[in-house]
Amino acid sequence: MGNYRLDLAYLGTGFHGYASQPNVRTVQGELEAALERVIGPVDTVVAGRTDKGVHATAQVVSFHTEHAIDCPRLARSLNTQLAPAVAVLALAAAPDDFHARFSATGRAYRYRVLNREAPDPFLAATTYHYRTPLELGAMQEAGQALVGTHDFVSFCRAAPGRSTMRELRAVQWDEHPNGVKELYVAASSFCHQMVRSIVAVSLDIGRGKLAAGAMAEILAARDRETGCGAAPPHGLTLVAVEY
Repeated sequence: MGNYRLDLAYLGTGFHGYASQPNVRTVQGELEAALERVIGPVDTVVAGRTDKGVHATAQVVSFHTEHAIDCPRLARSLNTQLAPAVAVLALAAAPDDFHARFSATGRAYRYRVLNREAPDPFLAATTYHYRTPLELGAMQEAGQALVGTHDFVSFCRAAPGRSTMRELRAVQWDEHPNGVKELYVAASSFCHQMVRSIVAVSLDIGRGKLAAGAMAEILAARDRETGCGAAPPHGLTLVAVEY
């Protein structure tokens, strides 16, 4: 039985997240249906499940199959079936012990905010339009309180019995000439809604509703109710998985 790694990009608009669910369109459901049409049924595993409306430029999937695979030919077939919302960027044989989720040592996400009065129809699907002016320096200062290993329960929709301890390795806000402010975050792994919750607090800090020190205070409180909810999903993209 062969083990394979598949690198994937997708626009989350129109999908109810990555993971298969009954009676709704998901990335995993579409991918596994396309694979089945060529090589028969397979069960895939993914580096990081993304929520409804969240995108990926560097998602990683792995699967085992007894079917002999011509990787370039299968990749072309998948792209024909899945375009334009999903793209197979690479498909190759992997070591027997490779697992898209458990072999990963880190993930990185980007969150994009269009911070100006006028919307941009060409960014609307992947960037959160936020009209109130934002102070990037305060947002960047606040984010540094999160770097390191902490209990991020204040920023997570915690699942029963699942740890909310995470190692956050990088938090960086940057600004682009077109009015886009972009957050880059890297961690060992993320819990549910963690990045979007960090963004929500950052936006309240950037517009002056909260002081920069509020980020550290919310982290220390270890209470989801002290946060500011979660920013919309469509501004979020998975951009890297490390192995």
